[in-house]
Amino acid sequence: MKNAETLTIDKEIIRLAGKKRPGFLFIPTASSDSEDYCRNMEKYYGERLGCRVETLLLIRQRPSAKGIREKILHADIIYVGGGNTLKMMNLWRRLGVDKLLKAARERGAVLCGISAGSICWFDSGHSDSRSFYNPKKWQYINVSGLGFIKGINCPHYNSATLGIPRKKHFQAMIEKIGGLGIAIDNGCAVEFIGDKYRVIAAKKNAKAYRVFKRNGQAVSEEIQAKKELAPIKNLYK
Repeated sequence: MKNAETLTIDKEIIRLAGKKRPGFLFIPTASSDSEDYCRNMEKYYGERLGCRVETLLLIRQRPSAKGIREKILHADIIYVGGGNTLKMMNLWRRLGVDKLLKAARERGAVLCGISAGSICWFDSGHSDSRSFYNPKKWQYINVSGLGFIKGINCPHYNSATLGIPRKKHFQAMIEKIGGLGIAIDNGCAVEFIGDKYRVIAAKKNAKAYRVFKRNGQAVSEEIQAKKELAPIKNLYK
């Protein structure tokens, strides 16, 4: 599940923590606490990249409220894995994880993730969560996130789930509901630091886009990848 294809992004995550051996908390709720996923992340971020890795299991185990709080509030980096975003967000809200993540953000922890772990930080996101319940008959939905970043996030913009392309359906969603979409290809990330941002591409031709409605039609506009950070307000013009 995790490999060196995103090494450029992963190294930047660790750099942002500002520590030689940062405490790294992996939250695999969206994958129903997949054991293989957890082992992979522990090996990659721990053995290869030198973090002190812990995992917060909320489905295979039910830790105490105190245990959840301690893990989240002591981590330098919090990485959320991919999977069923809808299931993850519902469970987080029941257990108060959403509030703890807000506190971690205010404390200065590095918040990151992939797929569901990208969607969760935004107001909402374009999700294939329904495919986990009925793979033969489903549609993409807009799942509410934590609201730390404005906009509607679409991960995997250049790919498809079960043969259904993300790009086409995300653009249709924006045409229907409006708002600003932040769409991100596989192998790409958008880094938000304070009131600034930048695009980081770990793979050739991996890009990020602003998607918005103009004259009733969805427009997909590339967000230029530059080394320098740019004001976030530029994204929302």
